[in-house]
Amino acid sequence: MTEKDFLGKTYQQTLPAGVFSWQAPSNIALVKYWGKYGEQLPKNTSISFTLTNCNTQTHLHFEPVTEKSDEIVFDVFLDNQPAPDFKPKIAKFLARIKPYLSFLPSYKYKIETTNSFPHSSGIASSASGMAALSLCFMQLEKTLNPSMKEDFFYQKASFLARLGSGSAARSLKGKLVAWGEHPSIPNSSNLYGVELKENIHPIFHTYQDTILLIDKGEKTVSSTLGHQLMNNHPFAQQRFVQANENINTLNAILKKGDTDAFIALVESEALTLHAMMMTSNPYFILMKPNTVEVIHKIWQYRALTKSKLCFTLDAGANVHLLYPENEKEEILHFINKELVGYCQNGHYICDAVGEGAIKLNLPT
Repeated sequence: MTEKDFLGKTYQQTLPAGVFSWQAPSNIALVKYWGKYGEQLPKNTSISFTLTNCNTQTHLHFEPVTEKSDEIVFDVFLDNQPAPDFKPKIAKFLARIKPYLSFLPSYKYKIETTNSFPHSSGIASSASGMAALSLCFMQLEKTLNPSMKEDFFYQKASFLARLGSGSAARSLKGKLVAWGEHPSIPNSSNLYGVELKENIHPIFHTYQDTILLIDKGEKTVSSTLGHQLMNNHPFAQQRFVQANENINTLNAILKKGDTDAFIALVESEALTLHAMMMTSNPYFILMKPNTVEVIHKIWQYRALTKSKLCFTLDAGANVHLLYPENEKEEILHFINKELVGYCQNGHYICDAVGEGAIKLNLPT
């Protein structure tokens, strides 16, 4: 598939006013993507777990415009409140996807969105948000073109979501998704995410992710800026090579169900991501003191119990605890006894590997 395969068709009919609603999950990368080129294309392949409870629900209200123009008219609401700060990002996204959805200027839109988790705190709210919005737009196109195949629907939705947020390409399907061309992953693409279905050990089908909310505030440095700083990073090329080699390693781990090797790779990837931030120019640190304290507690717990618990980090201070489902009771006891005090207001989110986005019933 190339970009040309997703170019927008011309539709003669105009739909009456309506609304489409989708819920899309966040995701947590196991092999990290950090650095991009062109129009939201990844410098290295990444693989992520699709989550369940951390998600975005989006309602896209649309109605035909009376006077057509090239301008796309929209309003955006977060948690039922006007969100003018989001409008520039959405406007940029709509301009990027316009060549692929020719009908966009024919309607005006009200975008209503809500997250089940704190926005801009490093739980990939842009990923779930852009995925949900892209699916709503694709539902509109599918209504105009009922013969559209399901596989193409999700490929194009992932393609569009990527243009809003790179990691959003991985927030449509589950349970494991790869984004970026890689010789070991059939049909992989830089343009959209592909679900990994074959040769996945059952233990990873029900993996748990408990997210410790160390800091629920907005990040001091956005992911967009962090990616840009990779352009002149002294260690960037070595990192891209390492990440793509780790894809091969992770594929073997996922096939064998080797949890010890999984721990070693995932934790190394998390720390490497933050090492790249700390060695950028300008350098920055998104981890907090409590982030580091929690990591040491995890290592101590694992040494004492031989648990298969490990951590990963996204581009923020919060800690994702990954572990097999059969350890859930013991891990939650450990969290409440040893880790909850490091969380802001004692808050954490219990999540697990999920199945991907779902279409919602129309709001009443």
